[in-house]
Amino acid sequence: MTTRISARAAIAALTDPGSFAELPAPRAEYPDDGPIGWTGYDASRARATARTGEQESVVTGTALIGGRPATVICFEFGFLGGSLGRRTGDRLEAAYRHAREQRLPLVSLIATGGSRMQEGMLALTQLQRVARQCVLTRAAGLPQIAVLRDPTTGGGWATLGAGADVVLALPGAQVGFAGSRVRPADADPAAYTAEGQYAAGHVDAVVPAAELPAAVADWLRVLAAPRAATAVEPPAALAAVSPPETGWDAVRQARHPDRPRAEAYLEAYFELRLPLRGDRAGAADPGMLCGFGLREGRAVAYAAQCGTATRPAGYRTAARVIRLADRLGIPVLTLVDTPGAANDAAAEHAGAGPAIADTFAALAEASVPVTTLLIGEGGSGGALALAAPGNTWVTPDSYFSVIAPELAAAILKRPAEEAPATADQLRIRPQDLVALGVARGIVPPAH
Repeated sequence: MTTRISARAAIAALTDPGSFAELPAPRAEYPDDGPIGWTGYDASRARATARTGEQESVVTGTALIGGRPATVICFEFGFLGGSLGRRTGDRLEAAYRHAREQRLPLVSLIATGGSRMQEGMLALTQLQRVARQCVLTRAAGLPQIAVLRDPTTGGGWATLGAGADVVLALPGAQVGFAGSRVRPADADPAAYTAEGQYAAGHVDAVVPAAELPAAVADWLRVLAAPRAATAVEPPAALAAVSPPETGWDAVRQARHPDRPRAEAYLEAYFELRLPLRGDRAGAADPGMLCGFGLREGRAVAYAAQCGTATRPAGYRTAARVIRLADRLGIPVLTLVDTPGAANDAAAEHAGAGPAIADTFAALAEASVPVTTLLIGEGGSGGALALAAPGNTWVTPDSYFSVIAPELAAAILKRPAEEAPATADQLRIRPQDLVALGVARGIVPPAH
């Protein structure tokens, strides 16, 4: 279990000292005992106010986080379980509107049990209001960062939480659509935790409370950084090797176990890198590294294959990041390195074809410039899905092929020993790719 602190304490722990300025509560008329006349509702609200010092379950305002301004929403769980009612919806809507008017990112510190039953269906319809505000803020090109506190359940998770661009969670927090009192008796409790949601690809990072201010500040720093209007330069090659003499040499160099991989390229390229994880559909692929970073002080998004067969979740995560970068006007770098898309039965059941198609579509739709570097194996459509048309570069220790040479030989009913000759026929060397117009050039090592 996490330690539950008040909304004011959570705001004070995250924001720069003395920087929080509360937004005024919207003025509206509310009927006695709420919209459905729930006997004792006003008395319950009065007790909640006496206990917490708050007039409603959410506190909104503006603040500096790491010196950068943001609109802040923070739930007070001590006020009727942080539940959403009409007054809550009014405050949330006003906060979102303020963020758009002032062109500020929105940071939500969520701790809620869901919709307020004392207001009946009117409470539930607040989720539609919040969803609409999320969409409008997204369309305005403003980032939304959610911090999942304990608990984050019900509609709060299904709108402000899961609907955010970046989802961070405190260790041990309860996170799930179903609250603790309405789950099946035999449900796995681990599924309703921050760590369980992270494993399932619904949370980007689980961040200890002491590290949260720095983590949110880093995200605000990167997402507010200048961005280039033109395509970013590809990384320099990390292996000092010459272009291969034969197609089979290209295959052997690309498959060498000591060849530099995506992690090394990303570390060399970025001065600050923040990961996004998961496909938001129940899975994550450790063979696909995605996120945003700073390159020479400018924001760049990235999606990088790690040399393994890419799973459907990897493609969906890459598409998610490319679309987010496009919405925020941030250029993209992709690193291609895979023997091909995963083709086992589990991958087919998980939607390999639709996931690859969606990645192709995300790149095709992108209005921001995309740069691709082939750093190892380029295995068929599973690799091409991440390649930028017209702006793909290659390293000397890479190859790109319509199909693996061994498989091509098998399809042509050639003996296995003819795979090297088939590799030559396929023209898969880096210099072949440049001659064919598939790649713009071979990147040299850094000086």
